[in-house]
Amino acid sequence: MKNTRIRRARAAALVAGAVTVVGACTGSSALQRLAKPLIVPALATGLDPARDRVLLTGLAAATVGDVLLIDPDDDSALEWGARAFAVMQCSYAYLLLRRGARPTPIDAIARYGGWAAVTVLLFERQPAVAATLSGYGAVLATTSTLSAASPSRGGDRRLVIGGALFTASDALIVFRRLFLTRERHRRIAEALVLSSYVAAQVLLVEAARSGQ
Repeated sequence: MKNTRIRRARAAALVAGAVTVVGACTGSSALQRLAKPLIVPALATGLDPARDRVLLTGLAAATVGDVLLIDPDDDSALEWGARAFAVMQCSYAYLLLRRGARPTPIDAIARYGGWAAVTVLLFERQPAVAATLSGYGAVLATTSTLSAASPSRGGDRRLVIGGALFTASDALIVFRRLFLTRERHRRIAEALVLSSYVAAQVLLVEAARSGQ
């Protein structure tokens, strides 16, 4: 019964994610407003409010962030969305620490090095949002580092892949913002952002659910 519920939650999230990606590809904000707020709540189906309160707090914050980022080019919405997702990343980081995540220094160097490079670019080219986005990036780098413990070191492959996909998704947001100007390219990039984001959330939530 539990496995069936998880499969249904995953399927619902993937369907909502697919509709959201189509909305991004076609430039339809209506499709995104319809489907995007359903992605994370679908994954939360069946979680216990008492046992899973940390995870549910993070997922609630992610849902707020999803709604805010339906228009990724609105600076105010982008900053508030980053703050909401920072709460979600803190929730994941706490759960990873609680389950004994122990990544190696090389994991941290790679991720915090990437964060530092992106921070420099943001302050050079997008100073209005740089402080907020770089602050979020530091939290993301922490979660990604904690998720990187390989299965051979007691980690979970879903966490490793999910953390990498989340990092890739957010890196694509920055790349789209800083370097893409043609509308077609921006839509494709946004579709890739959303695809990798949905896959990351599915993997991270299912790993966190099984690790409770």
